[in-house]
Amino acid sequence: MNLPSNTLLTALGLWFASAIVTAFEPALGIWCSGFGALLLLWIVADWLLARAQDLPAAQRVVANTLAVGTWSHVELRLYWQGRVPSWFAAFDHHPVSFRQEGLPAKVSTHGKNSHALRYRVQALARGDHHFGRIQLRIRSPWHAWLRQVSVGEEMLVRVFPNFAPLARHALRAVDYRNALIGLQKRRRRGQGMDFAQLREYREGDAMRQVDWKATMRMSKMISREYQDERDQRILMLIDCGRRMGARDGNLSHFDHSLDAVLMLAYVSLSHGDRVGLMTLGGPERFLPTQHSSATVSRILRETYDLQPTLQVSDFERAAQQLLLRERKRALVVLMTNLRDEDDQGLIAATRLLGKRHLVLVASMRESALDRAQEEPADTPHAAARLAAAVGYAQRREATLRRLRAEGVLCLDVTPGELAVETVNRYLAVKAANQL
Repeated sequence: MNLPSNTLLTALGLWFASAIVTAFEPALGIWCSGFGALLLLWIVADWLLARAQDLPAAQRVVANTLAVGTWSHVELRLYWQGRVPSWFAAFDHHPVSFRQEGLPAKVSTHGKNSHALRYRVQALARGDHHFGRIQLRIRSPWHAWLRQVSVGEEMLVRVFPNFAPLARHALRAVDYRNALIGLQKRRRRGQGMDFAQLREYREGDAMRQVDWKATMRMSKMISREYQDERDQRILMLIDCGRRMGARDGNLSHFDHSLDAVLMLAYVSLSHGDRVGLMTLGGPERFLPTQHSSATVSRILRETYDLQPTLQVSDFERAAQQLLLRERKRALVVLMTNLRDEDDQGLIAATRLLGKRHLVLVASMRESALDRAQEEPADTPHAAARLAAAVGYAQRREATLRRLRAEGVLCLDVTPGELAVETVNRYLAVKAANQL
């Protein structure tokens, strides 16, 4: 498709102005007609030349996998084999959920037949996303037209959760000494721990750690060193239902739950445990518990395209399916957004799971709920909002109390705290030998 250039529009404006002048000065009519004939010849000839122009070969260079929320560079490579236009503008049809900086790009070629145009994009949502074809507006040889064409190929990219910052946080939790506040002060029971090695006695070692046979043999105090039991099972149950579509900042509660899943998987694998996952309230996916270096990558591949659905989560049905799939004792971590109406269904599900597994309900609390309870009630509207927020919070707390009375471990945290607090509770379970 050919579009008129600014040069053509200016020329047409001048010709129209000259036509108006001839209405007052008929003698100038011949000049106006001549100008119009030349203008028409220029327009038609340049239109034909524009249609005959060679199109460039185009290539888009971008990583096939991107991380949500991070900026990534994209390069557009254009190469002309024939005559090179004097000027062109380029726009890349990036996915609609991406931000971009650097487009459209306007280039004066100066006779060069190859060009590399760079811009950057920021992915705002996980999943599969498509780049369209590259759109060019090429100036015609005589500058009357801008030929608009699409070149290159469409492209699929996958956007994953941004695991890099999560891994940095998780590394601090791999060692109990660097775990969250409180864990380093917890006394280990000394039972249910795996023997690790013998070492020289250190001040502060308990007497029950002393290996008296080794002490007699080595003629110096020798202590046994223990490590947490390994090869335990951690199974994460991810709620994909409608409640998880609530947003805190730029991320939904579901995105925060995936961040927590990845961080917990990373730390659990570092402690020698087996990790698996199962979804409910949406697409049904199940990864059996396993311990390998590729487990986190598998979890990323299985969850990167999941999105919260409009379904109502059936906790009891999910519990029945999990019991059929995972028969050995495990720590089952349910990632959800607890509602006050969840009382009966959730308690029934945790009772089923509690017969075989240790259950942790990790629930996200809307930050807006906390803010609403902190605001002053200085107007009738503010007082009504405060009363509603307090009542809702009390009903949620009542549900949590009933869950704890059933022996269920519970977390009630804001979405931003979910990943760290879930890992913290996992480490506490390991230290107390509850699993």
